[in-house]
Amino acid sequence: MKFENIPADIKSKSLKEAREEIDNIISKLEKNQNNLEEFKKNYERLMKLNNYVNVLYQRKMKDLTKNNKTKN
Repeated sequence: MKFENIPADIKSKSLKEAREEIDNIISKLEKNQNNLEEFKKNYERLMKLNNYVNVLYQRKMKDLTKNNKTKN
């Protein structure tokens, strides 16, 4: 999923907020107390949050790599 396809409410989250929401969703999914539609909704939200976190990490890694090259 490209960064442009990530919903705005997710993009506005900090990394910490995104990770906390991911943890909450995982807890819900593990309890398996949701109906199928709720499970699917939570899972899809989890995937969007996970993609957002991955994008943030990739950007940070790119910045670190770029900074390392300029120092050498």
